[in-house]
Amino acid sequence: MKQTVNTEWKGDMKFDSEVNGHHVIIDALPESGGFDTGPRPKALMLTALAGCTGMDVVSILKKMRVELKSFNVEVIADSTEEHPKHFTHMHIIYRFTGNDLHMDKLEKAVKLSQEQYCGVSFMFRKAMEVTHEIVVG
Repeated sequence: MKQTVNTEWKGDMKFDSEVNGHHVIIDALPESGGFDTGPRPKALMLTALAGCTGMDVVSILKKMRVELKSFNVEVIADSTEEHPKHFTHMHIIYRFTGNDLHMDKLEKAVKLSQEQYCGVSFMFRKAMEVTHEIVVG
């Protein structure tokens, strides 16, 4: 199965990337020649990880009949200072709120996402350590 995105230069450091029929503007900060009209490419890598694992976890918990009040996925990444600047470690924080949440079910959903379903996490784990924690409250 192939997936394609088309990314068109719009001048300066701005690009318009068409992804699944949706447009994502990518830009640099002014000190790098851009106008900050969109996120930077590496930050979108973190968004991809959060979205991928988040969708997995919601789907798995739904099958377990776990009702969430709110759910948030935060990804924190360490990066090198020298070029090529790249991530060296990622840490995922899963934050859940709801009534009668059982830690064993939350842990199982996160583990299944990380070890079996999330392709983005799978790719990142080949390049660096990816850790996680679960916060309920």
